Amino acid sequence: MRPNRTHVAVALGVTAAVLVRLYCIHFHPHILGDATVYGDLARNMLQHHTFAITDPNRIRPTLIRLPGYPLLMAACFALFGVGNYDSVVYLQLILDVASCCLIAALAARLFGNRTGLVALWLAALCPFTADYVATGYTEITSVFCVALAFFSLERWHANLQRSRWSHYLWPLAFALSFGCLLRPDRTLLAAPVIAAMLWIAWHTTTRRRALAQTAVVCLIIVLPLAAWGLRNWRVFHVIQPLAPKYANDPTDTVNYGFYRWYRTWAIEFKSTYDIYWNWDGSIMNFSDLPSRAYNLPGERDRTAAIFAEYNTTTSATPAVDSALAALAAERVKAHPLQYYVELPIARLANMWLRPRTEMDDLPLDWWRFEDDRRGCIEAAALGLVNLAYLALAAAGLWRWRKRAWLGERVLAWSMVGFVLLRSALLLTIDNSEPRYTLDCYPIVILLASFAFASARQKAPSTSDGS
Repeated sequence: MRPNRTHVAVALGVTAAVLVRLYCIHFHPHILGDATVYGDLARNMLQHHTFAITDPNRIRPTLIRLPGYPLLMAACFALFGVGNYDSVVYLQLILDVASCCLIAALAARLFGNRTGLVALWLAALCPFTADYVATGYTEITSVFCVALAFFSLERWHANLQRSRWSHYLWPLAFALSFGCLLRPDRTLLAAPVIAAMLWIAWHTTTRRRALAQTAVVCLIIVLPLAAWGLRNWRVFHVIQPLAPKYANDPTDTVNYGFYRWYRTWAIEFKSTYDIYWNWDGSIMNFSDLPSRAYNLPGERDRTAAIFAEYNTTTSATPAVDSALAALAAERVKAHPLQYYVELPIARLANMWLRPRTEMDDLPLDWWRFEDDRRGCIEAAALGLVNLAYLALAAAGLWRWRKRAWLGERVLAWSMVGFVLLRSALLLTIDNSEPRYTLDCYPIVILLASFAFASARQKAPSTSDGS
């Protein structure tokens, strides 16, 4: 049998997805920072059978990270050799290509095969997710969990009355449970999905069965987190079922003065790179601060003096942290609206809209064309690509709404709810990093594909009428 045009287009789309990600692996590898922390945790799990990090003189237990991604790394190290990060990135390649296929399959379910092909190609050629395949970060695994969760939710809904226990319940439970074990903020995925399951269960004719299945998913989510919380209580005598905001162990000193001062002026990712990541351990350049960091009378000299004192030891001493806390208090009192409203919104906008260049060798201050014209043009082009995906997603959401959600109102609001919850959480984040919005990209890509759906196209019925 000769393959039809759809099969050829799917094969080409999957091939393109693989090739784009292979390019990123070979030309933009990024096994630094958090990747080495996760690798150290995985190594100690295999060699010392404990969840611990390596200090210069000892192995010490920790709770600064959740166990999901280190377990994934440990599995790769066990199969292919301890420290073999190549096995991790190639596994992430498989997971990300699978995410592309899941997004395409869901788009096809909702708007038909043509829209599914568009979704496949939009996902395959997306440079932002592809870049993170070549890292040792949790983003690609999180993206896979989001794509799998919403695909499985739609299929579970569609099959609810056709079978007693839908086999889509188990990938749905896995996506939500494992997502919660990756990073503490990934628990936001479970909230709208479980809410959608409860709504569907309450309004279906098989209410008791649907509620029982929802309870099973909740149990599968809670049990690993409860086990992790019990471990932390036994080792550290603290109640910590997730991971702390500042990735600190109970005995670590947290520089609350610095963090609050930083929130009084920080917006762009460049400040995260220059200041936030380098504090307490590296020389700090006062010139890296934007002028809004010292816009009160006499504040410039005081801030410069604190930086000079810090640089004598490159250590955030209690005196330095107290001085920054005092500065922060004055700044908040002088501009409370800016601190509580304007700056959080500006940081959120920066995470969504700035050119996603953090994994590429491109200028972080992409607006300074006089310093690196070619790099800034490339960065600006990536920024336009990001804006195009978001604009198409808005158009696709509008088209889906105009089609009365195609009978999938609960699925639609679950997706929108996830994006809104994610964005609300990011309003509380100190450090602006574009990768924090990457979890929403499966939804962005799915909605963007809807913008290309034919107005006359009839999609198959996918719900049981709820």
